[in-house]
Amino acid sequence: MNGLAARLKKRIPAVQLLKYALVGLLSNGCGYALYLFLTKLGSTPKLTMTALYMAGAFISFVGNHRLTFSYQGGTLGSGIRFVLAHAVGYAINFCLLAVFVDHFGYAHQWIQALAIFVVASYLFLALKFFVFKATQ
Repeated sequence: MNGLAARLKKRIPAVQLLKYALVGLLSNGCGYALYLFLTKLGSTPKLTMTALYMAGAFISFVGNHRLTFSYQGGTLGSGIRFVLAHAVGYAINFCLLAVFVDHFGYAHQWIQALAIFVVASYLFLALKFFVFKATQ
């Protein structure tokens, strides 16, 4: 195992990853079902994703702050870092839709499903090492 993989394995406990996955499955599962429903009714994919992203981010902060990362630091600092991390996550999601749906013509339903996993992976690392980093 290379050095980076060994350090990450030591720093990312399996229980923490499992808790993150459970919070994510609940919030993203409901959000994706709502996304499909709203776009079926005629809402545009990027507008729908934007509205649901904000709701999902709020659920993520509440669910991951104490449950997943057992963060004991201040809410203001972690809240600001959380907004920054999610701004990048939102940009990733938006760009995936813009490039693969608008430019290449793929079905938005598949791209949004893929985007959920891409953004969730990025956000786990951002939340673990930036937003809710262990206080010394």
